Amino acid sequence: MDITATLNEIATLSLEDRILIVQAIWDSIAAEQVYPNLTDVQKQELDRRTADYNSNPDNVLTWEEIKASIKRQQ
Repeated sequence: MDITATLNEIATLSLEDRILIVQAIWDSIAAEQVYPNLTDVQKQELDRRTADYNSNPDNVLTWEEIKASIKRQQ
């Protein structure tokens, strides 16, 4: 398989179709339930975010609030 040719072909698709492909690829990866090892930096970032959430559990946004914020910025 020529990955470059495949990516070039994917780039010609509509945004909606490219998103569907990404979702399908992600679903296939998740179905295997095999995840790459995290780097130390990634682990530290997850620990930092978890600690921040535990310290400030009310400082979160719903998905609807995030989408509305993005739409306001456009």
